[in-house]
Amino acid sequence: MTSYAAVPFRHGLLSISAAAVAWGAGGAVAALLMRTSGLGPVAVSCWRFAVAALCLALLPTGGPRPARRGRARWGAPVLTGLGLAVSQCAYFGSVRYAGLGLGTLITIGAGPVLTSLGAHVLLGERLTRRALAAVALALAGLVLLVAAPAAGPRPALGVALAVLAGAGQSGLTLWARGGGSARASTGAFTTGLLCLLPLAAAQGVLPTAGDPAVTGSALLFLGTVPTLLAYRWYFAGLTAVPGTTAAVLVLLEPATAAVIGVLFLGEPVTAGLVAGSALLLAAIAALARG
Repeated sequence: MTSYAAVPFRHGLLSISAAAVAWGAGGAVAALLMRTSGLGPVAVSCWRFAVAALCLALLPTGGPRPARRGRARWGAPVLTGLGLAVSQCAYFGSVRYAGLGLGTLITIGAGPVLTSLGAHVLLGERLTRRALAAVALALAGLVLLVAAPAAGPRPALGVALAVLAGAGQSGLTLWARGGGSARASTGAFTTGLLCLLPLAAAQGVLPTAGDPAVTGSALLFLGTVPTLLAYRWYFAGLTAVPGTTAAVLVLLEPATAAVIGVLFLGEPVTAGLVAGSALLLAAIAALARG
């Protein structure tokens, strides 16, 4: 299995870029699944964690790992799994209720801002005037995005879930930057699955519509490419790439999702969506330069 240690900077850039594109495609596949299979956001998240955990359990370990005891053994997988469960379930909910483009843009737009503020409060990183201006730009962009017409049936709920998803992803990034052992491991995906399974079971965890072969293939794709592989790429990249640079690279996710949403899912392109997106891009670019 791929090691997270000693990743060259260029490989880190490629790893995070690949993860962002995979997440954008995963959001589109999840949106299609929720339209056609009868599965809700929690059930889709459960399936992707289950597939990822099963694949990791069946893969060779690549040699013995150093023994760990106490909290070091279970703390990292549990915290990573909780973060993944919150961020991914909330993200799929935002896609369902606010649309793929808007949900993804707000999730990604909120993440870097929350990461910058969190790094200042929790890690003691200096918050410059440029960073404060970037936060103001991002908030203005989010206001425009919230006011834009949404493709989903409950845009207010979708926007709230998108901000929650951004907070979950920001928490994972801050923990990794602060020295936490964030890994896409069997324990992390199993923790995410166990957290969501009771709610998914109450709402319905089995598909009730659609072609079973198509649904199964989509769930297999979600569990492997944008979950198992993408998070391994992302956490590996974070060992070599600064958090602000990573925040810029993950803009490939909303770009991928927006193109797929417009071309294949019939989502609208509005002036508010374009203007809000431009402000978010400017804000994150300013954070990166700062």
